Amino acid sequence: MYTLPNKLKLFAIVFMVIGALGMVAGFVNAPGSQEEVKEMLAHHDDHGATADSETAQHDDEHVEHVYHQLQNRPWSAVYVAAFFFFMIALGALAFYAIQHVSQAGWSPVLFRVMEGITGYLVPGSIIMFLLLVLSAMHVNHIFHWMNAELFDPASEKYDALVANKSAWLNETSFLIRAAIYLLGWNAYRYLSRKYSLKQDEEGGMHWFKKNFKLSAGFLVFFIVTESMMSWDWIMGFDPHWFSTLFGWYVFSGMIVSAITVIAMVAVYLKSQGYLEHLNNSHIHDLAKFMFGFSIFWTYLWFSQFMLIWYANIPEEVTYFVSRIEDYNLLFFGMLVLNFVFPLLLLMNSDFKRVNWLVIGTGIVILVGHYIDVFVMVMPATVGESWFIGIPEISALLFFFGLFIYVVFSTLAKAPLLAKGSPFIEESKHFHY
Repeated sequence: MYTLPNKLKLFAIVFMVIGALGMVAGFVNAPGSQEEVKEMLAHHDDHGATADSETAQHDDEHVEHVYHQLQNRPWSAVYVAAFFFFMIALGALAFYAIQHVSQAGWSPVLFRVMEGITGYLVPGSIIMFLLLVLSAMHVNHIFHWMNAELFDPASEKYDALVANKSAWLNETSFLIRAAIYLLGWNAYRYLSRKYSLKQDEEGGMHWFKKNFKLSAGFLVFFIVTESMMSWDWIMGFDPHWFSTLFGWYVFSGMIVSAITVIAMVAVYLKSQGYLEHLNNSHIHDLAKFMFGFSIFWTYLWFSQFMLIWYANIPEEVTYFVSRIEDYNLLFFGMLVLNFVFPLLLLMNSDFKRVNWLVIGTGIVILVGHYIDVFVMVMPATVGESWFIGIPEISALLFFFGLFIYVVFSTLAKAPLLAKGSPFIEESKHFHY
């Protein structure tokens, strides 16, 4: 039975406290008026400002635009970090369901690790829904389409393209859909965990079969709702733009991040004397999935980018123009982190068995996919006013601490071996 070490608990709490203080500082330091923005731009101008800053000093519309961007920055930083850790838990839940449906024989020794990571789904869901509700209540303005003037033909800000999507882009249906997604995902997580523990207590095949059927139904629900969620929660930041494979693109980043965390948590527990039946073949298979889904993510990135760029249709290519112009280093840098590093480090079969190499590659992959989420969100909410500073780092620290605390607390609530699984003996002796 795993026990949460006091040092690890303190580590998580310290990160949460530091992160929370930094997030508060980020909100406090956001400009409170357009006059502050004018003074800031004038100050920059005195020290060699860019041409844009010099123009902004005399352009009230541009000052207002920069003001809204800087107001959005702390909210966007929180949103990016909240979604990033939430998607890890959700991806782990999907991977867990796939193991049940495929009746995989290699993975049952990792079931409790997966269940521990999905434990973050509950607090992560609450935080995500709260952020969406605050957006719908206009406490923040990170979702541009929530401006009512865009739908009013009498307004100077009327946007015909956005108005034509009003049946989907409206606050009420937006929140209802979010509630359906979150309730469905959490219901599966609760029932699947319950059935898994019942399987350990009673043995037999009854609970295994129930979990199999439940997981099969969940995967159908998941693949539909995950795509819809990606349209609402990510693509919704750019309401003029759409991509037919965007749901798959978000899913690929989600699943590779989740598998990476599963591998890292498993290696950590093994190093602490737990998971006695975990061997190098299990780590090899996890690393193989890390490698495979990294290639899958790259395939989708290339397909989405190159076809849109080559077609050069204005309403489609504008999405990439803003990212290449204002986020050039991050946009192409994440391609190196998410493709080149996994390709070079995990292609060799022997390397997949080296724990420290898997951990190192995993850190690179997670950094790369955080940047991926950052680049999906920030250009539409913060634009060229972005910067990785106190708000972004603090939000990352807070949610990292919360994630560690919840995941390892969940791991301590049940034995780390799913002994009731009919495939547990095969998993114990798994050899690749």
